[in-house]
Amino acid sequence: MLLTQLKSLRISTCIALFFLCLCSSISIHASSDNAATFSLDEIAPDVYVHYGKHVEFDDPLHDDIANIGFIVGDKCVAVIDTGGSVRTGQRLLSAIRKTTSKPICYVINTHIHFDHLLGNIVFQNDQVKFVGHKNLEEEVIASRAFFLQQFRNDLGDSPTENSIVGPNQSVEDSNMQIDLGNRILDLTAYNSAHSHSDISIYDRRSKSLWLSDLLFVQRIPALDGSLKGWLDVVEGIKKSPAERFIPGHGPVSPRSSSALADLERYLRTLLSQTRKKIVEGLFMEDIVDSVGNSEKQLWLLHEQHHKRNVTKAFSELEWE
Repeated sequence: MLLTQLKSLRISTCIALFFLCLCSSISIHASSDNAATFSLDEIAPDVYVHYGKHVEFDDPLHDDIANIGFIVGDKCVAVIDTGGSVRTGQRLLSAIRKTTSKPICYVINTHIHFDHLLGNIVFQNDQVKFVGHKNLEEEVIASRAFFLQQFRNDLGDSPTENSIVGPNQSVEDSNMQIDLGNRILDLTAYNSAHSHSDISIYDRRSKSLWLSDLLFVQRIPALDGSLKGWLDVVEGIKKSPAERFIPGHGPVSPRSSSALADLERYLRTLLSQTRKKIVEGLFMEDIVDSVGNSEKQLWLLHEQHHKRNVTKAFSELEWE
């Protein structure tokens, strides 16, 4: 019992620190529905993506920063991530209903971060299965109180901890297949990488690989799991048969683009330069302003998030 409690405390503490470092304050109300049109792109036949906005976590539109969307099969629909608020989830549901009358059978959450799952409750009913990494259920349970405190205004009227809905079906053994009706999706769970609960979704029909935050395009990557683990995942992605990658932030990228190479360059720069500084005997506070400066002009929101990536990398590499 004590070990379970300690593990739960570790999870909730890590997630809380991640968001508290990224957010100066998120106790603000979401903007009105008239503030922006809910865009939806069909990036392949029956594969729809809504692009999140490149804004900071304390921006009024912070609940709509992640790429979310859905895939339609002959039988039913799989939703992939639901956004950072009830409002965004409702707008996604409305877009689905305008696109197809087929029932929603799955909501797939790609990882724990708020901008990908706080809209889940909008889709909750007896017919929908919520799917996530085997670690995700425990992470959601450990994070409910924190999410309720920090994102109360994004959780609808009179929210409770039950407003944060987690998975009821897990990707247990790395891989899982679901069938939407003549449309097979391959779900892959990873060890710690961007986070501790990352999964990807590969649509065999369109050869589209939904990577979520395992791939950032334009917006600077955010490291919450393991730098070395993330680089291992990148090596695996290179072997994928996918023709296009759907990132968690930024535009969908054809395989021939530089998107994956850009991510790998950033992560390897973070790895090699942090290691070098550690060998030189420098401390974390000595290196946050010097590691990775060559990347400064290449990523949106670099100033806001890069230093935290350096501190996370230092913590991982210090005792390797």
